[in-house]
Amino acid sequence: MTKRLAVIDVNHCVGCQSCMFACARRWGHGGLEGSVIHVRSAGGIGRGFVVNVCMSCQDPPCARACPTDALIAREGGGVRFKAEECLGCGNCAEACPFNAIMWDTQKNKPQVCVHCGTCAQYCPYNVIALIDIKEVNENVSQ
Repeated sequence: MTKRLAVIDVNHCVGCQSCMFACARRWGHGGLEGSVIHVRSAGGIGRGFVVNVCMSCQDPPCARACPTDALIAREGGGVRFKAEECLGCGNCAEACPFNAIMWDTQKNKPQVCVHCGTCAQYCPYNVIALIDIKEVNENVSQ
């Protein structure tokens, strides 16, 4: 079953960035650099937080914007990244309506969520979760 990352309830987010640390660690980075999920303030503690994650678009604009097909639409939504094909043009990041493509400035290439769920495992408030694509599609069609 294909899975995707989902923001379940952003109102529970306290901005601890545990999800970001876990994601960066999964990719072998310390700190927040290398995370493909981003948590930021919505404009002060009283306004809450914004959680940017890949939304697993069915027809991903990031893939359509890539001139070399380095981003390939994956079954169920979202993309797979082929680094060897990437030119580093940044079209994919500009095309993402959710600001969910992070940029590796050292490699000059995008960083794309692989929907592994590591971030969700470390979220103490269950703000994010790894869910089955089938569940999402069934809920949308009802």
